[in-house]
Amino acid sequence: MNMPKNIPGKGLPSFRRIDRPLRQVRRRIYESLEIGGTRAELASFFGPLQAGSGKMLRPGMVLLAGECFGTLTEAHLQVSAMVEMLHHATLLHDDVLDEGCQRRGIPTANCLWGNESAVLLGDFLLSQVFRMAAELDAPVAKVLAQTAARVCEGELRQTVHQRNWQLTEAQYLEIITQKSASFFGGCCRLGAMLSHADEDRTEAVARFGLLAGIAFQITDDLLDMAGDQSHVGKTLHRDLAKDKPTLAVIHLLRTLDAARRVQVHALLEAPDGTGRELAVLLDGAGSLRYARQQAAQYVAQAIQALAEIPASPAKEALIETARFMANRTA
Repeated sequence: MNMPKNIPGKGLPSFRRIDRPLRQVRRRIYESLEIGGTRAELASFFGPLQAGSGKMLRPGMVLLAGECFGTLTEAHLQVSAMVEMLHHATLLHDDVLDEGCQRRGIPTANCLWGNESAVLLGDFLLSQVFRMAAELDAPVAKVLAQTAARVCEGELRQTVHQRNWQLTEAQYLEIITQKSASFFGGCCRLGAMLSHADEDRTEAVARFGLLAGIAFQITDDLLDMAGDQSHVGKTLHRDLAKDKPTLAVIHLLRTLDAARRVQVHALLEAPDGTGRELAVLLDGAGSLRYARQQAAQYVAQAIQALAEIPASPAKEALIETARFMANRTA
């Protein structure tokens, strides 16, 4: 198979300074999936997987956090590849759970080959991450393992709260902090650790990643509800189809009287086709605007978390990345 030509970090001006290391990370991922000999029969599964590389936000944050404190090393590249593979494994499993048929503008593995193959493909990626983790120093491997565990716990908590239209904003934030934001926080922590940053500065960039990750997930939920599928590049309204409360929905419900809430509950649990109607309600109640404002506030807090980190091009790139995460349209 030829190396895919799509550009890591495409669309992120803040990633221009790490274009070369991101390409090296891409190469490492490609090499870990290289199929040869008796495994050649599996090659068809990996072509679309490699072609579907996204913006590589998580490895990018490992690299930028590392650059804040020194020169990037082979370890930064290795860990960056691992977090992207871990992320892609979660996407493969998510698409099965959410019945998504498009991601990053191409058909999902579950739609191409069925749920069984998609789950096993995700498991294969995880097994490759486990193999690579054996070569890491113990503290780094521990952070990677803890990050993966938190993401899975957050996903489980979200499943527990399906159809819980009484979910509070605080509970929602706890869930997305685990399932999404903790991943970004872990990436920034790993980058700083690999550059031997002191404990205070490592904690600062980890907090930055966590807060930026909260903004990312709030925005992702907004795109799922009110985005343009042709632009976003993945199946939309999956949160609605799976009865997952999001920040905008939580805000809408708390602005309504009891009778109107019952009507909206019925709309939320109705068969497919209610996404547009709900989006109109969310817009009219100011719920979409509220969610965007909350995302912006978390970005502001993330930037403040970097206040004591020395000024550098890498720090500015992290700040620009956080702003992108809350303002993106895809």
